[in-house]
Amino acid sequence: MNKKQKRTRNRIVLAIALFAVVYVIAELMPLATWLGSETAALWVEFALFLVPYLIAGYDVLLRAAKNIGHGQVFDENFLMSVATIGAFALVLFPDSDPHMAEGAAVMLFYQVGELFQSYAVGKSRKSIADMMDIAPDFANVERDGRLVQVDPYEVAVGDEIVVKAGERVPLDGVVVRGSSQLDTAALTGESVPREVREGDEIISGCVNMSGLITVRVTKPFGESTVSRILELVENAAEKKAKTENFITRFARYYTPAVVGIAALLAIVPPLLLGGGWSDWVQRGLIFLVVSCPCALVISVPLSFFGGIGGASRLGILVKGSNYLETLSRAETVVFDKTGTLTDGSFNVVAVHPASGIDPDRLLSIAAHAEAYSNHPIALSVRAAYSGPIDQQRIDDVQEQSGHGVRARVDEHVVYVGNDKLMSACGVDCRDCELTGTILHVSLDGEYIGHIVIADVVKPDAAEAVAALRAAGVKKTVMLTGDRADVAAAVAKELGIDEFRAQLLPQDKVAEVEKLLEETHAQGAGKGKLAFVGDGINDAPVLTRADIGIAMGAMGSDAAIEAADVVLMDDKPSNIARAIGIARKTMGIVWQNIVFALGVKFLVLILAALGIANMWLAVFADVGVAVIAILNAMRAMNVGKLK
Repeated sequence: MNKKQKRTRNRIVLAIALFAVVYVIAELMPLATWLGSETAALWVEFALFLVPYLIAGYDVLLRAAKNIGHGQVFDENFLMSVATIGAFALVLFPDSDPHMAEGAAVMLFYQVGELFQSYAVGKSRKSIADMMDIAPDFANVERDGRLVQVDPYEVAVGDEIVVKAGERVPLDGVVVRGSSQLDTAALTGESVPREVREGDEIISGCVNMSGLITVRVTKPFGESTVSRILELVENAAEKKAKTENFITRFARYYTPAVVGIAALLAIVPPLLLGGGWSDWVQRGLIFLVVSCPCALVISVPLSFFGGIGGASRLGILVKGSNYLETLSRAETVVFDKTGTLTDGSFNVVAVHPASGIDPDRLLSIAAHAEAYSNHPIALSVRAAYSGPIDQQRIDDVQEQSGHGVRARVDEHVVYVGNDKLMSACGVDCRDCELTGTILHVSLDGEYIGHIVIADVVKPDAAEAVAALRAAGVKKTVMLTGDRADVAAAVAKELGIDEFRAQLLPQDKVAEVEKLLEETHAQGAGKGKLAFVGDGINDAPVLTRADIGIAMGAMGSDAAIEAADVVLMDDKPSNIARAIGIARKTMGIVWQNIVFALGVKFLVLILAALGIANMWLAVFADVGVAVIAILNAMRAMNVGKLK
């Protein structure tokens, strides 16, 4: 609770104490007997109740007056001011019962509700603001033989920074010296530390837990992971959901409408029926108290804000409540394969030598032939070979795009590549029963075996698909530029419903267009399509889908920029969790809407019929608001809800 909230709380406590004393005096002490006049006693009671009323509500009266001066008449300050002043003004009607106590009580309870609301909003904002703690204050740069703390914005790409134990990594980079463990919880929601050593990429925002590490900066601060996250979080509140916008528009028209109805209720019946002004004015005042829309205006945005905050603590960044609402209606989920469902790194999974050939020799020959290539397949072959690469053994390297490589190794002519390359050089190759990229190897025109290279499926990919199905997603589809047999094997392994293979980036957009039409047609426009990707070539598809989800930790900047939701830990299983959070948040939103409107309309009818009194009106306003706010606060822990 901040200082302003504490001052308000103390003022309300004082007003409540005074109200209790005045109420006891008014109810238990015979003021009329002491003063010798009913009229004098009534005005003394009026003055006594006016004190706690003004202490509690002077700021509401001032805000109402200022807003009227600025042309903003119909808001909750105006409603509370008119209703409570009207309750005090009933003392002017000789035939009416005094309602000063109710007028003061309405203002007191309204202020209690406002304080509670302020605390709830502050707590929800803190859950988002906690993300801001990932912003680094400085970076350690070595200058003139000593470490100097500089602003992260001043560090250039290529500079080396030192991160001590307990400090936050200020910029993205590569570890060049040292090893340590990093706490990534603030970014990914993962509690298990990540070990890093020389050569490992690290992202800003993590906390160095143990050793001293030196990092070569790879991105300026404005493009770093931590900077992108802060920008996403800061802008999230600006993009409102349709439900949230509807409530804002509803309140804009609802409030003046109920003020007009209250005025008609207070004036028309006495004019038409004659007499009874105090009774109908009282009904109009009760009508005003009940009609205050603060329960909706506060609880709905608070629910969305809480949902976004709860998701962010789990490493799921949602760029706005409109995306949270769309995500809750996802019925089709489309995946990119490489880097999304798979690690995106090729690995040698099998070495199959021809008869009489040693497996290590086969791998050695292939690794030397691929020594000068930067292709991911070549890199995976060299990584699998445990020995050193002797470049003096290699000569006359010719890379043949789309086929493989030709080289001289130890004065032998070596071909390493696909079956098309083998066919071109007149070598008969052997098929393999394993799924993956088959790298055939020939030595002086003789086939000596093949190497199987595959992109490894992420450990939780199958769990992610199963969780989506359990969450009610009707269809899962995988899009890939890989061969059909590889795509079929991955789809079967993960339980994906459909796949499309050998697609270029523009082909992916076309496929998503078709799937969008199917999804919208089946769901009568309500069902939505989500696309999950990580590469730069996924950016157009992420933009075209109803909701784009990007893998954030290792995903490209373009994909993260184009996406609506970013998964900071790159785990596919968090897709189902994100959808679950969105649906639970929307459930809380609609619970508040139905509850608040239902209670208010019921009590409004009772007020018009003269059945509801001012105390019931207080519950219909403040009580409903408090209950709705309490329910909205559940959204802050939506990731933990079952």
